[in-house]
Amino acid sequence: MTINAGGRQRLAQKVIDQLREQIETGKLQAGDRLPTEPQLEAAFEVSRTVVREAIADLRAAGLVTPVQGKGVFVSAMPAPSSPVLTPVEIKSIPETLELLEFRMATEGEAAAIAAYRRTAEQEAAIAAANRKMAMLIEQGLPTIEADYEFHMAVAVATNNRFYVDVLRHFGSRTIPRGQFPTLPEASDRAYLQKVHAEHAEILAGIADQDAERARQAMRAHMMASQRRYRLLAELQPQ
Repeated sequence: MTINAGGRQRLAQKVIDQLREQIETGKLQAGDRLPTEPQLEAAFEVSRTVVREAIADLRAAGLVTPVQGKGVFVSAMPAPSSPVLTPVEIKSIPETLELLEFRMATEGEAAAIAAYRRTAEQEAAIAAANRKMAMLIEQGLPTIEADYEFHMAVAVATNNRFYVDVLRHFGSRTIPRGQFPTLPEASDRAYLQKVHAEHAEILAGIADQDAERARQAMRAHMMASQRRYRLLAELQPQ
């Protein structure tokens, strides 16, 4: 049975929630090694891709640390329960969540439309934006503009000016991490590589002219961001 990107995200969230609970309740303590990937696959009845997505999210949250050749361990010095944000950043969380909700509806359909309307040149532009982001990640340089260029290239490939107008209206603030420069993940290579991989799945759907694959990949991309920023909102002092 083939599981689409949205299904993988839901399964990954299940793994994340249960592992996070084990860490927070002390069942898994600092320095403990997580079960191996095959063990997690068997325990949760999910694929290796789902396990790796879940581990990547836990790592971005500072809860686990991979050690080359040894496995993945609960962080010896867990991240603070509440990331230190500026007042401006805290104020922008609700708007960020609203924008992600809006983008899920609009950009999910934009990706689907792009899959059957894009020209060869437009597909190449999407691929070029994704390669540019990969290069910037490798060089340790800012990626927000390249990220925005990728989403704009998808909008252009719909050949519907209203999708382009919407993204132009919001500009680079479309990319959530640009509004939270103090968050470690804003420049975390593992996190950015995960974002790049999500883009690659969107591109694959568009390149294959598979509208549903492109739609679900874009929705999964938005859902992953929603998950991160909802958690961020929950961690802020009331």
